[in-house]
Amino acid sequence: MSWRIVFMGTPAFACPSLRALLARRDPVVGVVCQPDRPQGRGLAVTAPPVKTLALAHGVPVLQPTKVRDAAFLESLRALAPDLVVVAAYGRILPRPVLDLPPHGCINVHASLLPRHRGAAPIAHAILAGDAVTGVCIMAMAEEMDAGDVLLRRETPIRPDDTTGGLTERLAALGADALSDAIDGLQGGTLVAVPQPAEGVTFAPKLERAQARLDWTRDAAALERLVRAMQPEPIAFTTLDGRALRVFRAAADPAPAAAEPGVVVAGGRDELVVATGAGTLRLLEMQAEGKRRLHAAAFLAGRRIPPGTRLGP
Repeated sequence: MSWRIVFMGTPAFACPSLRALLARRDPVVGVVCQPDRPQGRGLAVTAPPVKTLALAHGVPVLQPTKVRDAAFLESLRALAPDLVVVAAYGRILPRPVLDLPPHGCINVHASLLPRHRGAAPIAHAILAGDAVTGVCIMAMAEEMDAGDVLLRRETPIRPDDTTGGLTERLAALGADALSDAIDGLQGGTLVAVPQPAEGVTFAPKLERAQARLDWTRDAAALERLVRAMQPEPIAFTTLDGRALRVFRAAADPAPAAAEPGVVVAGGRDELVVATGAGTLRLLEMQAEGKRRLHAAAFLAGRRIPPGTRLGP
């Protein structure tokens, strides 16, 4: 038995899942992704990673601006998929798409549902201080990320995990789980489990304003914020009224005798800042218009004495 599969995905997270499908006997008859967009400093129009991968394997690509458009729905029907697989496509699918394939639409979601439904589950898992996260293969429903779970895989969140690093790990985990889930669907061995009503949380897309370090928060929460905001939008504060981006930091719960945001140690190789509870040691930074540097190199070029205030 083999099924005609249409894959819908856009960013790098989706690529391992597409590779897993391309390695199966089931033909991938089409790929749907977001339109090419301007990116980088030069705003060059760039193809999404999934499009590049699909074209390299000779798979036709559709890039609708709206998934509700009649022309797109007709193109999708023409592909006659038995199953649609979705991984970080970036749009909510309407009922006509969900009802089109006889074996439904399944989604690779990077959280342990019902926790962290939404666009940024990985960053929110780090922000929340979760010890464990994972992926769920879900039968899609009209309500966002609320469908029955077909398969779930767990992985611990390491103390040094950033959103970028954890995304790569979950992408690989999701690809493995996806292939197993399709085997289970074809063999009739998977049991769809409804998500519990309790424990639902939401993980909306992060905005740049959320990346500002609020020094009144405790040090552990700020350290998680620094990790969650990588690779973007990057945690930041201000120094002398100019942006200071923070790439790496370490929290110390010991209390500091200074107001939040005030530097309590600013020697040659360390910059320690008081927070609402404990201190935050800034280990890697980038001043506005300068290079990203480790603390020692950063402080070799400027003196930041104790008593200096960071932030507004």
